[in-house]
Amino acid sequence: MNTIVFAFLITLGAGLATGIGSLLAFTAKKTNKKFLSFMLGLSAGVMLYVSLVEIFQKSVASLTDAFGDGGLGYLYATIGFFAGVILIYLVDIFLHRNDASPHEAHDVVEMEDKDEKEKKALLKMGTFTALAIAIHNFPEGFATFLATMEDPALGISIAIAIAIHNIPEGIAVSIPIYHATGSRIKAFWYSFASGIVEPLGALLGYFIFIQFIGDKFFGIVFAAVAGVMVFISLDELLPAAQKYGYHHHSIIGTIVGMMIMALSLVLFVV
Repeated sequence: MNTIVFAFLITLGAGLATGIGSLLAFTAKKTNKKFLSFMLGLSAGVMLYVSLVEIFQKSVASLTDAFGDGGLGYLYATIGFFAGVILIYLVDIFLHRNDASPHEAHDVVEMEDKDEKEKKALLKMGTFTALAIAIHNFPEGFATFLATMEDPALGISIAIAIAIHNIPEGIAVSIPIYHATGSRIKAFWYSFASGIVEPLGALLGYFIFIQFIGDKFFGIVFAAVAGVMVFISLDELLPAAQKYGYHHHSIIGTIVGMMIMALSLVLFVV
């Protein structure tokens, strides 16, 4: 098989693993608030751990390669991280510019059916999560593609590890979208779209950006995405999870999410 085609298929398989996570939207019970609280916590754990342990560290490594070992790489990664936080905060303000209270929709649900403001908050949460994951998956797909081109065995190992941590990322998108819209199809397609960016990043990176993109680009993008994902976790996912009144479920979910990501990264390193 042609090396380019093989590398693309490996990257495609890793990206589509988000669809496995999104299938949970087909089995989730809409009225089970314990399940929702646990899953929102799990999503936060996934995003916090992968942002601070993997993505930010990749940013530091890329920028250190670009600027040398004098500490500039870490400095620029830190700046990029908080630039991402500020960016998503400004987007949050923009989306709520007509709202009397931006987080009013996160009030504890007293009735079985969620009110429209809570649904709007969950939809925004899922959309933000899908966007952050898609941005993260773009350079990740490019990196997986290039690794497979250079060393197919290494590329397969990387793709397997990425696929494992793409599954909970699919959960992170599908659960809030499903509970906001009540549509399993929408939940699946939002999640699928965030994952398909992985092979798209491989194609665009190879055919268009390969001559322009370097360590500086990857470093800044990874740092900013880490900031975006941390902000979403702390400002959206965890508060929403705990507002349902099941504090321990959300915290256990957060820890389980971190453990899942830790396992995928251990497999990646090994």
